[in-house]
Amino acid sequence: MKNSLKEKFLSPSKQTYQESFGKIISSFCILIIIALVVSILGFVTTKGIDTFTQSKINVFDFLFGNVWSPSSTGANGKPEVGAAPMIVTSFTVTLISAAIATPFAIACAIFMTFIANNRGSRLLRSTIELLVGIPSVIYGYIGLTLVVPLVRSIYGGTGFGILAGAIVLFVMILPTVTSLTVDSIKSVPDYYIKASYGLGATRWQTIYKVVLKISLPGILTAVIFGMTRAFGEALAVQMVIGNYITMPTNLTTPASTLTSQLTTGIGNTIMGTLQNNALWSLALVLLFMSLFFNILIKIIGKRGAAKYES
Repeated sequence: MKNSLKEKFLSPSKQTYQESFGKIISSFCILIIIALVVSILGFVTTKGIDTFTQSKINVFDFLFGNVWSPSSTGANGKPEVGAAPMIVTSFTVTLISAAIATPFAIACAIFMTFIANNRGSRLLRSTIELLVGIPSVIYGYIGLTLVVPLVRSIYGGTGFGILAGAIVLFVMILPTVTSLTVDSIKSVPDYYIKASYGLGATRWQTIYKVVLKISLPGILTAVIFGMTRAFGEALAVQMVIGNYITMPTNLTTPASTLTSQLTTGIGNTIMGTLQNNALWSLALVLLFMSLFFNILIKIIGKRGAAKYES
């Protein structure tokens, strides 16, 4: 009797087997994800460097050249593959859209957290979340039919350009920045707010002097997430920016981003040619910029956590 009870207590239970099985499944899924990420990084890197290893294009000329003409030769007898206009345009559109979206996102977050009642907050949150589910092509079509004619009527020209692209991207990244900003503001400890009220501060003084300062790292992280979303957007920007490869001189002339050039050109090239390799090099630049934004988010998050702990 004693031996049977001892064996019963020492033998693994059903929950133990289930936990072990769950760990195995989780580890297997994690390994698949890691393998996929490494494969994508390796594939894009391998194809992207062919422009410099096989086609012998200078890296400096690629990053800082102003002429994009992979299918023809320039004055030096070599194809001109300069991605600087697209890189500059991508950064310009991203920065302008983030600059427009940030104050709107902070205002919405403050309204949802401190001003609106529960019903108003839920209504605004539902409206913002609805914007996330709208496909990019819908944003692009709205921009093509509304934003481009509006820019044309105000500033003249064709209406296509960086300004139209930035306005469309502003609407697209607003839900992301707003949602993350709300989470950052709500993470501020309640006793900080109560202490501010106890010292005689008004609601707006508390928001400005306490809440926004404490949640600043989270807000910056939200903005960078929005910039990452804007930098990688392709279809909506392609429909309103004009897709003309030239160094931008103002916000209302047609231009081209890295993503718009990729989407318009990748289907018209042959694998292994310079034209195709150059597009893969643009994809490699996009990949590095995504990694840069992710590293920046990690740095800001760690500094914010260290500042909060101190």
